[in-house]
Amino acid sequence: MRIVGIDPGIAIVGFGFIDKEGSSLKPVQYGSIQTEAHTPVPLRLRQVYDATIELLETYKPDEMGIEKLFFNRNVTTAFTVGQARGVIILAAEQKGIPVFEYTPMQIKQAVTGYGGAEKKQIQEMVRMLLKLKEVPKPDDVADALGVAITHAQSRTYYDKSEGAKK
Repeated sequence: MRIVGIDPGIAIVGFGFIDKEGSSLKPVQYGSIQTEAHTPVPLRLRQVYDATIELLETYKPDEMGIEKLFFNRNVTTAFTVGQARGVIILAAEQKGIPVFEYTPMQIKQAVTGYGGAEKKQIQEMVRMLLKLKEVPKPDDVADALGVAITHAQSRTYYDKSEGAKK
């Protein structure tokens, strides 16, 4: 199963494609979509949407995991990131890719085993779990791979519980 993890943003969208084969996770491609500051928001949203469509068509994921928004300070940033998140979800929906949402705490718990883990701990576990030489940069990319890992682990649990019902 191919999974794409997304760390949504307006300036930087992190993405990470992984293949889940049994209990094995293999990185396929990861990186970021970046838009220029001071560019009108509608144009930035179009750039995020177009780049997302291109990635989905190129790497053909079966499912998408995306981080739920959590903001406690800047409401303006929350709105624009929410809009970017919306166009990413729309792109997945248009391509028929199911979308699953995870909170930051769920991601920390799945990747490190501790819901209060620090960012560096998460990044290092992403590196180790995917057998990467270095922590992916920028941070948004490592975060996106963390979302993909979280979804892969959730699917493992789901698959096992579905098997128990049969």
